[in-house]
Amino acid sequence: MHVRLPLEPMLARSTDQLPDPGVGCGRWLMEPKWDGYRAICLVYGDGKVRIVSRNGTDLTRVFPEIAGALAAILPRGTAVDGEIVCWRGGKLDFHALQRRYACRRYARALARSEPAHLIVFDVLELACRDLRQRPWTIRRHALEALFLRAPPGSPLTLSMQTADFYVANRWFDDLSEIGVEGLIIKPAQSRYEPGQRLWLKLKTKATTEAIIGGVTGSLTQPRQLVLGRYDSKTGRLRVVGTTTRISDRAASEITPLLLPATGHHPWPDKLATSWRTASTPYLGVEPGIVVEISADLATDRGRRFRHAARYLRVLDVAPEQVPCDLDLQRREQP
Repeated sequence: MHVRLPLEPMLARSTDQLPDPGVGCGRWLMEPKWDGYRAICLVYGDGKVRIVSRNGTDLTRVFPEIAGALAAILPRGTAVDGEIVCWRGGKLDFHALQRRYACRRYARALARSEPAHLIVFDVLELACRDLRQRPWTIRRHALEALFLRAPPGSPLTLSMQTADFYVANRWFDDLSEIGVEGLIIKPAQSRYEPGQRLWLKLKTKATTEAIIGGVTGSLTQPRQLVLGRYDSKTGRLRVVGTTTRISDRAASEITPLLLPATGHHPWPDKLATSWRTASTPYLGVEPGIVVEISADLATDRGRRFRHAARYLRVLDVAPEQVPCDLDLQRREQP
């Protein structure tokens, strides 16, 4: 039997809270949501290794230290699912991971100077045995036995997991300090079904303030808000992200407050509003309206929110009272 690459990894759908621990006790297993590159990793029957991203990009040559560890530790005919991460200063550093990919022509040198790790959280096939249709608890036991082979200091690490809701809450509260994005919550009896959203994800978020510097759509029918914060070093208003599409009700609250920009607006005519988007047109407005948003803690080099924020409400706060940079002061609890 040959290792078969799934068309897509198994996915998770968002939730706002942990499942009720009093309902279906023992039905859920929880683990940290790591901030990195999702990767399916395969060791074929002939010993060849392949690392493939969620979007199908071959990462094998980008991370030779991980490819070597996979070949040395995993039996032939094995496929695992995990997250490639970089640790810097005791924290997850997504920018360092991006740099590894951007400088992939120097992959072998960077594997020594800026090593990456693979945090493994599922096994699809083991020594040519297909485990996709086995319950998650069975796959997890197989994974734990497999990692008895991993030597100390290996680039391969087994993800933590718990069935204890108290422990999961502690992880949610404490691990955000090192860059963990929240929790992944898995039904104990779930099978591995590529592309299906049978897992849950509870992301650590912050409620904080931002200044409206522009909108997409029109001033009378805004679709998204382009958000700004003042730079603590330069004093300039810079873009820190955008909101998801706002509701009609929210648009009706905001529209009467928006004033078209007059004179010199601090931003260019087109903006890249997140780390993965190209520059897009928008309408600049006078940066005098402050809103409360709910934002993921993940940022792009501390300069902008990596994901779109959710608009909550308009605040009666002056722009100069908004925290500078990406200072996130108030965190939601699960």
